[in-house]
Amino acid sequence: MFYKDRLLFLCDIFKKCRIQVNIINPDKPIPRDIPFNFKNMLENTDNIASFSETMGNIDTHIIYRLTDSFELMYIYMLLPETAEKQLLLIGPYLNSAVEKIEILEIAEKHNIHPNKQSTLERMYESVPVITDSSYLFAMLDTFGEYIFGGADRFSVVDLNRESLEDTLTLKQNETDDASDQLINMKIMEQRYSYENEIMEAVSHGQIRKIDLLLPNLSKISFEHRLSDPIRNLKNYCIIMNTLLRKAAQNGGVHPLYLDNISSSFAAKIEIISSTKSGYSLMEEMFRSYCRLVKKHSMKDFSSPVQKAITCIDANLAGDISLSVLASTQNISAGYLSTLFKKETGKTVTEYINNSRVEYAKKLLGTTKLQIQTIAQHCGILDVHYFSKLFKKYTGKTPKEYRDSAKN
Repeated sequence: MFYKDRLLFLCDIFKKCRIQVNIINPDKPIPRDIPFNFKNMLENTDNIASFSETMGNIDTHIIYRLTDSFELMYIYMLLPETAEKQLLLIGPYLNSAVEKIEILEIAEKHNIHPNKQSTLERMYESVPVITDSSYLFAMLDTFGEYIFGGADRFSVVDLNRESLEDTLTLKQNETDDASDQLINMKIMEQRYSYENEIMEAVSHGQIRKIDLLLPNLSKISFEHRLSDPIRNLKNYCIIMNTLLRKAAQNGGVHPLYLDNISSSFAAKIEIISSTKSGYSLMEEMFRSYCRLVKKHSMKDFSSPVQKAITCIDANLAGDISLSVLASTQNISAGYLSTLFKKETGKTVTEYINNSRVEYAKKLLGTTKLQIQTIAQHCGILDVHYFSKLFKKYTGKTPKEYRDSAKN
């Protein structure tokens, strides 16, 4: 297969968007773990048809885009030059969230018994929502040009949503607890996997990975322990706040910073008033903990340097000279100075001054405090020395910096 590397690359892209990718033999029964048509998954039967029997003729040199009667979207195509017939199946995914009322109507349309409603809702919650799929189609189109030998050597066919409706004659069991349990187990596994990916990204401060994972947040199936959806979401936010705090701690962030951000989010969680605000807050939590790791991770520093940095950041307005930092740890100033410079690339004084200037920049840009007051908050009583130090690090006086920040 001359395009193996490109195929693997394409599959990786879709998987990072949390869209399932499978390569199957279209003439063999569809594996049970492939979510192709929700009705099949809800029904208990061993008579699983093949993809070809379900879809009819599948022509070569065609990329099919299918929207089935459950609003689920798929992309599939026969791969060329393979030892046995292979079909690339991408999906399912949605281009917009499906509301509960729509799910009720879909269930009625397919004669799905009401006692399976909650299971069907959870199944929808596990499907990723891709509101802008244009970039994915662009990559798929490029892939098609490569494997088929040019843009004029293949076509794209859109199939309407009725293509799969009633194509399989399967007996529906109204109560199939074992089947429902397996579906719920799979959805739960997906949620735990998603959470683990979030925790791993936060512990390494990988904001780009967080941004990649966030679009699927609203579709992750939370445990519905109470009838009140807002309270359920609040409970999940509380759990995530704890998990994120632990992930950031594993990333080398001192508890001093973790306690501040965790307490702030705990207060915000309790005033969540809608599911929309709850999801927005959770996204804010993910990004904030991730930024915290990028800014304050000290996992590569020795214990004396970690403690010194924490003392500096926690007491910018106080006396934080090298001698004071060394005496609090009962070590010599010379030893701390050498170790600090080796691990951070800065002297203790340089680090202190830089931290004070960064804090001053924040206060100048976000408050109306007088410059003399800001200098005091930064541990510098002489406003003239403060201005001189600030200009040395920024190239501007405090007033010039504040004026430029307003523009």
